Amino acid sequence: MDRIDRTILSALQNNARISNVELATKAGLSASACLRRVSQLERSGIIDGYHANLNAAQLGHDVLVLMQITLRGQSAEMMADFEAAATDIPQVLACFLIAGESDYILRVAARDVADFGRVHSEYLSALPHVLRMESSFILREVFNRSLTPTLD
Repeated sequence: MDRIDRTILSALQNNARISNVELATKAGLSASACLRRVSQLERSGIIDGYHANLNAAQLGHDVLVLMQITLRGQSAEMMADFEAAATDIPQVLACFLIAGESDYILRVAARDVADFGRVHSEYLSALPHVLRMESSFILREVFNRSLTPTLD
C-alpha cells in the first residue's frame, strides 16, 4: 500500500459517497486508474464494505449501553454458543472478545431505560454461559471513528 492508496482510503473514510472522478482528482490519478486502485483495495480486504452511519437517537434509541460480560469458562464451545446467541439479539450493535477481567464487551441500543430493562431481562440475561454482567450507560458520544491511514 502506497501513499496514493492511503490518500484514497482517507478520502473514502471522510465521504464514502465521493464520486470516482472527485476521488481520482484528490489522489492525482485518472478516473480509470483510481477505479482500479479502489477495486484492488476491495479485493485485498483493506476496504471491507461501505455503510451509512445511522444516528441511533434519531431512530428512537436514546440509550446506548456498554456491557462487560464474563463467561463461566472460555472453552471454544462456550464462546461459540455465547457469540451465536448475542448475534441473534438485534439490540446488540457490536460484540467484542477482549482480554482482561471480562471476556466480552457488547454495545447495546435501547429506546429508553425501561426498554433496556426489558431487553436485559428478556434477552441479555438469557445469554448462555454468563457468570457476570456489568452495564455502563453511555452519557454522550465524544467521538467514534475508524482507523485513518497515515499519509507518509
